[in-house]
Amino acid sequence: MKLYADGPARRTRQMLGDVLLVLWVALWIRLAQVVHDATLALATPGHKIEAAGGGLADRLRDAGSAVGDVPLVGDQVRSPFDGAGRAADQIAAAGASQVAAVEHLAHWLGLAVGALPILLVVLVYLPLRWRFVREASAGQRFIDSSADLDLFALRAMSRQPMHRIARISADPVRAWREGDPDVVRALAVLELKEAGLTPP
Repeated sequence: MKLYADGPARRTRQMLGDVLLVLWVALWIRLAQVVHDATLALATPGHKIEAAGGGLADRLRDAGSAVGDVPLVGDQVRSPFDGAGRAADQIAAAGASQVAAVEHLAHWLGLAVGALPILLVVLVYLPLRWRFVREASAGQRFIDSSADLDLFALRAMSRQPMHRIARISADPVRAWREGDPDVVRALAVLELKEAGLTPP
């Protein structure tokens, strides 16, 4: 598999692009973590409400148990404490619900902040890199000898702009059919450079 072009300028651009892609991904992952953590900080009041409500409910139930032992009126006195304890449990549940909502928001907000910019760049950059790797790897298998230059010369005549081909020969098709080595090599070099390969 051929990951980078043979030419130093193009190879440097490709390597720089790969490094920038990694840095871009790392940057947005870090920013997503910062947004996630900052959003989670909003859950602090919910934690406090949950803890305070739970503590109050426990104390009210303890007080209800203590006054429940009073002879004759114990059950009647205990009833308001139990009701207040249930109300305190609802306050604790509301705090827990707020914490869960903030955690859910933090998760999706962090994911959105990180994933969207990363996907945008990856969906543009990676197909271009994959196309180069696929084409260069396939082309590399054909350039083990000068005889293989004929294939690249033929591709150059079908794919390269006319003004580039005209600089090589006034009649490149005839020169290619006759096997003119200079024209065939010049056409092949034109196509190989496009593919990021060096002729043999």
